[in-house]
Parts: sequence; structure tokens; C-alpha cells
Amino acid sequence: MNARAFVWLLAPLAALAVLLAYLLRGGAAFLGAPPAPIEKLYFERVTLRSEEIALHVRNTGPVSLSVGQVLVNDAIWDYSMRPGTTLGRFGAATITLAYPWEEGQPLAIALVSSNGIRFEKEIEVAHESPEPGPRSFVFFGLLGVYAGVIPVFLGLLWYPFLRRLGPSAMHFLLSLTVGLLVFLGVETLSEALEVAERVPEVYQGVALVFLGVAGTLIVLAAAGSRKRRGARGRDARASSDAGAPREPDEAGLLRLSSLIALGIGLHNLGEGLAIGAAYLLGEAALGVSLLIGFTLHNVTEGLAILAPIVRSRVSIARLVVLGIVAGVPTIAGAWLGGFAYSEVAALLFLAIGAGAILQVVFQILRFQSREGGLVPALTRPAGAIGLAAGFLVMYGTGLLVSL
Repeated sequence: MNARAFVWLLAPLAALAVLLAYLLRGGAAFLGAPPAPIEKLYFERVTLRSEEIALHVRNTGPVSLSVGQVLVNDAIWDYSMRPGTTLGRFGAATITLAYPWEEGQPLAIALVSSNGIRFEKEIEVAHESPEPGPRSFVFFGLLGVYAGVIPVFLGLLWYPFLRRLGPSAMHFLLSLTVGLLVFLGVETLSEALEVAERVPEVYQGVALVFLGVAGTLIVLAAAGSRKRRGARGRDARASSDAGAPREPDEAGLLRLSSLIALGIGLHNLGEGLAIGAAYLLGEAALGVSLLIGFTLHNVTEGLAILAPIVRSRVSIARLVVLGIVAGVPTIAGAWLGGFAYSEVAALLFLAIGAGAILQVVFQILRFQSREGGLVPALTRPAGAIGLAAGFLVMYGTGLLVSL
């Protein structure tokens, strides 16, 4: 690039910087002040301790905001606020007040700004928030084990039985897996969009969902392409050295199974967040129903992992690794949901999980197309029944999650 081209590259950027500096230093004063103050306050988290309430808030509006009053159940209460009562744009603070809340009772919390604007937060069932420590660490870890790890491994126990099935059963299982994962992907994307509606507008929730899904698709596609090129190179060298070609599909099927496990694991991270957050927010009954629903829901995920490799000899160690990849993220999600739940983080994790599952579905359909045509694989009796069965199984077990 010559000097003249470089100058033309920098000129628009320099002009833009000057314009922004002018506007920020008062150049837009001709617009006048808004008829009403534009203030927005977001409750990131509410922590309940013995006779104490801690509100973790953030200013998501375009102007500074000062908190003037704190009300609990329509009564004004004294409070302390760190680092100060005035929050700049994106500024965060913790408001603490002594309040004799009662276990199981609702709380109506309101913050009133110095301009008289009211921001409200409802807690349907008051419940003491878990404190990080060995006991709660083990508790939320066990939630993840029960909801994610054990069900996935139970599904993997079908491996000896599935190996005895014929070729038609292979088409059925792959189509069943497509049905399971399509349903799972749509469900995860729907959950992400629901969370996007709750996060402040300044975070652009729908855009974050798109970035999470698209970014995951691109990263996994690039990683998969690189692995396939490396595997083809190793297979070619091995064939040249041995004088005979290796089984062409076994390594690819194992990679496909590993990708399925990874996609399910990313999805289960979001499930763990939901379970941990249910207990964090005092919704213990909801947490139990979610735990039971996800436990039954996730048994089918072990079947999805096995579908590509039922005709291959796979060691127990390999199956254990696949189960860990798919199930253990549920534990990490339960810890995050229980100790540091954030709706923005939940949105991103759900979007990443949805993108991973969609990439897995694409890889399975790609494999079926290579094996004998995508349309015949899905429309022949075994494929069509498997696809429908996948949808029905996920819908049926999903009903338990929403109880």
C-alpha cells in the first residue's frame, strides 16, 4: 500500500473522530434536553441472606442515574450503596438493606431515582441464596451429575444392544438422531430468544443470539474441516505404508459422534444454568421438576451419540470420554447458575449450544447424503419413522421439563 492510499484510508476515520468529539463536547446542544429523563436500571441479581437483602444493579440507560429511595413491600427502608449512590452509564452497584424477610413469602422491591422514576423487582418466593462453599459446591455439582452426567451414561449403555441391529436400524438411528437434535436445537434457540426479551435493550439480545449461533457454526465448521484434512492425510500415508487402504468411514463416524457429544455438552451447559438458577431464585419446586425432566430428556442424548458408531468397535474408554464431553458441562452450568447467574451469560451459552447442535445436524445430514442420498435416507420407511420418533420422544420428555 502506497502513502496516498494510506492517507485515504485514514482520512474518513480522522473526520469521524473529530465529529464524535464535537458532539460529545456539546455540539449537539441544539437538540435540547429530552422532555423526561431517560433512566434505565437493570436488576442483575438479588441475594437474600439472614435478615438482609442485597440488590446487584446496573445502569443501562444513556445518562447517569442516582438512587433516592428503596422500598420493600411499599415501605421505605434505609440502605447502603457501594461504590456510591450515583451510577454512570453501565455503572454497577450493590445496594444492601437490613430487612426481616420471611422464608417462602413474596417480596416486592422498588428503587426510586432522584428524578422519581421507579424500577421494580418481584421475588415470588423468598429463599436464602446459596453461599459459595464446600457444601453448596457439592450440592450444585450433584444437581449437574443427576441431570446431565448419569442420564447420558445411561443412554450409552444401549451400545451393546445397538451393535446387534442391522443396516436398516442404522438409517433409523441416524434419522432418529436428526429428529432429536433438530428438536433440541429449536428448543434451545427458542429459550435464547426468550432470555433476549428480558435483558436490557442496550445489550441487543437478539443480536447476541445471532452472534452466538453464527460464531459457533463458523468455528466448528472450520475446526471440522481442518480435522478432516488432517485425517485424510494420515489415512493416505497409512495406506501407502501398508499397501492396503484402511476402513474409510470408521474414523469419520467417530469424529461425527464426538461432534454430537460436543454439541450436546454445550447445550447441557445451558440446561445446568437453568437448574442452578431455579434454586438460586428460590424456585425449589421448579428446580425439582426441571431436574426430573432433564434427567429423562437427556437419556435420549446418549442414544444420539451412539447412532453413528453402532457398527464400529469402540472401547469403553472412548465411550467414557464421549459421556464426559456431553454430560459434565451440566455440572459447570449448575455452578454458574447457582453462584453467579447472569441472563446475558445464559443467553450467550444458549446461543452457542443452539449453534453447536445445528452444526451437528448439518454434519449428520452430510454423512447421510454421502452414504446414499439425503432424501432417500430420510424418506424411506426406517428414516421417516426415525425422524418422527425423534420429534415425539423429545416432545414427550420435554413436557416434563415444563411441568
